[in-house]
Amino acid sequence: QVALVESGGGLVQPGGSLRLSCTASGRRFSDYRMAWFRQAPGKDRELVIAISRNGDYTNYGEFVRGRFTISRDDAKNMVYLQMNSLKPEDTAVYFCAARFDSLYDYVGSDYDYWGQGTQVTVSS
Repeated sequence: QVALVESGGGLVQPGGSLRLSCTASGRRFSDYRMAWFRQAPGKDRELVIAISRNGDYTNYGEFVRGRFTISRDDAKNMVYLQMNSLKPEDTAVYFCAARFDSLYDYVGSDYDYWGQGTQVTVSS
């Protein structure tokens, strides 16, 4: 089992950048593939971007369009979401997610463990 805690959310102006962090504790972090999801008010939760265990493969929602990147630091048990060129429609609660996987290079969209979320608001 793994526990996830997000940080780094806040208010940012349109066109700005924000970096979210997710700290994991529990089982060996490198055993998990990781992802960021988001949920806006009145909308379903959606995948933002995901990364494989070995960090070589990613998967992302169409709205990302080169604006967001994900990275992981297994030595620190951390995963990051770098968001650039933010838009008002990116306003949402952002969640870190994890799933144990035997495959090193698989990304997937199904996750078992979730953080509490961090609010990102893009507004002038």
